[in-house]
Amino acid sequence: MNYKFLYQKLGERIENLRKEKGLTQEELAEKADLHRAYFWDIETGRNVSIKTAYKIARALGVKLSELFDF
Repeated sequence: MNYKFLYQKLGERIENLRKEKGLTQEELAEKADLHRAYFWDIETGRNVSIKTAYKIARALGVKLSELFDF
């Protein structure tokens, strides 16, 4: 099974939440303690670990489950 679709939807969801919060990729990366360049990869469908997804959810102020609400 091809899971690329799931990573793309997760990336889109993260991007939408980030924009709703008025954050740049750089600002969110800093809040999540991740490298800014990595966010472009995430938002375009890169495979994301649960640990990274958790860090992003916390930085966005949402529950981890909300990242997967797509």
